[in-house]
Amino acid sequence: MTETIEGHGGDLALAALRAYGVTEMFTLSGGHVFPLYDAAHRAGFPIYDVRHEQSAVFAAEAVAKLRRTPGLAVLTAGPGVTNGVSGLTSAFFNASPVLVLGGRAPAFRWGSGSLQEIDHVPIVASVTKHAATVSGPADIPAAIGAALRASLTPHRGPAFLDLPLEVVFSSASASFVYEPAGVLEPDPDDVSRAATLIADAGKPVIIAGSDVWAGDAVDALRAAAEALDVPVFTNGMGRGALPPGHRLAFSKARRVALKGADVVVVIGTPLDFRLGFGDFGSARVVHVVDAPSQRATHVTPAVSPAGDLRAILTGFASGGARHDDWVGALREAEDAAAAKHAGEMAAESDPIKPARVYGELRKVLAPDAITIGDGGDFVSYAGRYLEPAQPGTWLDPGPYGCLGTGMGYAMGARVTYPDRQICVLMGDGAAGFSLMDAESLARQRLPVVIVVGNNGIWGLEKHPMRAMYGYDVAADLQPELRYDEVVRALGGAGETVAKAGDLGPALERAFAAGVPYLVNVLTDPSDAYPRSSNLA
Repeated sequence: MTETIEGHGGDLALAALRAYGVTEMFTLSGGHVFPLYDAAHRAGFPIYDVRHEQSAVFAAEAVAKLRRTPGLAVLTAGPGVTNGVSGLTSAFFNASPVLVLGGRAPAFRWGSGSLQEIDHVPIVASVTKHAATVSGPADIPAAIGAALRASLTPHRGPAFLDLPLEVVFSSASASFVYEPAGVLEPDPDDVSRAATLIADAGKPVIIAGSDVWAGDAVDALRAAAEALDVPVFTNGMGRGALPPGHRLAFSKARRVALKGADVVVVIGTPLDFRLGFGDFGSARVVHVVDAPSQRATHVTPAVSPAGDLRAILTGFASGGARHDDWVGALREAEDAAAAKHAGEMAAESDPIKPARVYGELRKVLAPDAITIGDGGDFVSYAGRYLEPAQPGTWLDPGPYGCLGTGMGYAMGARVTYPDRQICVLMGDGAAGFSLMDAESLARQRLPVVIVVGNNGIWGLEKHPMRAMYGYDVAADLQPELRYDEVVRALGGAGETVAKAGDLGPALERAFAAGVPYLVNVLTDPSDAYPRSSNLA
């Protein structure tokens, strides 16, 4: 149905945004985009502002990840847009449907040296699915529709639109037609071949990633795994797709599984450094992706079905197989690793080991808590020791590995889930990127818990550099800094913990505080995460 929209550029934009399910705006104030604020204010459309533009984009990405609907960031011209590029790039690597609307110097005076005059589109083109400049106010609704359809069509990702000053401030009447994003139907022969290969395998393994959550295919994954009796490991937002305690849910025996598997089924995640670049020895590989563009080119899978993940996994579930001996052997390895981890998480030490932090967190985190990772080694330990009980509750920077996501993700998560626990796990290095936005959270009454693993070093760099060269440079931070006092000064609260026995009570106070609360844990700088993957 065609709708006629009237008003200035902000009104035209807001009507189109709402049609595609956008429910709030994240921004840092700038004059180039005032009409967008005006439209939102008059319509009662929520506006959340931040202290750095990258946090606005990260907040929009958190919304996009958690809700599986578009997230919106509005950035002013020039440095406003360039400050958001890292957020756009993370969204690109994470396949997050984020729309960034950028202000732009006026077209009628282009080349004369207006404030913040720069062509943003070439800068962001390589890290977006769609990037364009809108030429007139009547074109705004259709341009937003096209950008959001591109963003939502698998393989998902961010989109960018430039709104020149005279375009967004001018008024017009425009026609708008809502068109849904496209769905790609998989090749049934590819699905059948893959299902047969899995069913006939003696020791199959499934690794499921974020696109299983993004494509609303969690139930289909569970049905396929149960029908084919295949152990399931997960990463990214796929974590929790099978609840802890499920017979086929595994997390700690992956190395044993991949070493022994004869068929490895990778679903909704790339064959990148996190998965050894797809080198699984003699095992045959089935790579299931949501779009042909995501098929691996550096390896040759036995078969690679592409398209709607629910349809592909529903096709897998039509088969049947049993792998009791294989599942039982992996369960023994899983249980042995779990027992080892339990001992590590309960260990007394001075200074505190990161494992103990997560042992205490496991006691207080609710099953539906949103857990956010922003850091290097400290967050790697989180992935090792925390097990999300539900899918869509784990947020980390993803394969791009950009630090500084924490406060933006926390804002987007709190806006999405007003009544859930929101817990940010942050290295002290990562704290330097975005902690100022604790003020944004406090001022807008968005309480979250921030746990900082404070070892006074860049651990991800210091330990490997010492191993390679016998020394390290540019890898030290000021030890025992009071990040809790920073948050307190910005309107929140917090405390420093130096003894393992004090962790539990401190975390309980944090979750009960009702304000942004930072637990600053002094951790052991000599403790190096046992990293074995090849990052390059």
